[in-house]
Amino acid sequence: MCDELRVNPLLITMDYELRKEEYKVQKKFQQKKKFCKFCADKVAFIDYKDIRLLKNYTTERGKILPRRMTGTCARHQRELTTAIKRARNIALLAFVEK
Repeated sequence: MCDELRVNPLLITMDYELRKEEYKVQKKFQQKKKFCKFCADKVAFIDYKDIRLLKNYTTERGKILPRRMTGTCARHQRELTTAIKRARNIALLAFVEK
């Protein structure tokens, strides 16, 4: 019964080495931390008339991109969505791209 509970120390070290290598590979392919471009540029407010800027934050289908994809902070993401919605309502920006 005691023989079944014993673990080969060679297997433990091999397992440790494999995990260490996997960690190195994961660390190598980590993405850069996203940052808010509006905070970096110290933008006072997001203008709904700036169509070039707003198009960068929408998909081809017209959906607004989420924070986790764009990297904007919560405050600027809220301002961005209101600016996009205002631009859509006055027909500066299309609801759906063709």
